[in-house]
Amino acid sequence: MDIIKVFGTNLRKYRVSTGLSQEAFAEKCGMHRTYISAIECYRRSISLENIQRIADALGIEAYRLFIP
Repeated sequence: MDIIKVFGTNLRKYRVSTGLSQEAFAEKCGMHRTYISAIECYRRSISLENIQRIADALGIEAYRLFIP
């Protein structure tokens, strides 16, 4: 299991289900759109602090982003 791919795929799935663009979602989390894009395209690792910020913005528990 590639955890970066699982996280990126789940981030995109949850973000799209909320109806937010990458730009709108990035603004909601206080991050840059290119950073969100890089995560969703499996090009970036991510800190625990940013994982929690993303989960909070999505309104989900952080562990859900790691379930394949």
